[in-house]
Amino acid sequence: MVKPVEIVESFLHALSTRDMGLIMSFFDEDSSWQNVPHPSSKGIEEITLMFSPIINKSSKVQWDILNASYEENRAWLERVDRFWIDNIEYSVQCNGVFEFDLLNGKIITVRDYVDLGEWRERLSKSQLTT
Repeated sequence: MVKPVEIVESFLHALSTRDMGLIMSFFDEDSSWQNVPHPSSKGIEEITLMFSPIINKSSKVQWDILNASYEENRAWLERVDRFWIDNIEYSVQCNGVFEFDLLNGKIITVRDYVDLGEWRERLSKSQLTT
């Protein structure tokens, strides 16, 4: 059985590789990711559709954890998500609640909270919409 911190660290590394196959290996058909207040993306296909536009357009991805709290099968992460598009860094502060399947090392649910107005304004400059 793995620990939540191990899944988080491995997932952040996967994001930094920008390898969608590796990123998606942390999810299964029962997984969901919600960028609150939007509806959840559920399962591999929907989560892939959510991540792939920004991952594919970015030349570099780095998520930095500012504060973290771990308990049993859950993590609370305050972080800065950074994406470099056309050599320009676009960053946004996020707070996420992650729940894990510790036996299989999978992310089961994520509820991510971010100032969407700020994020959309920054991304409009890169002509990438979310």
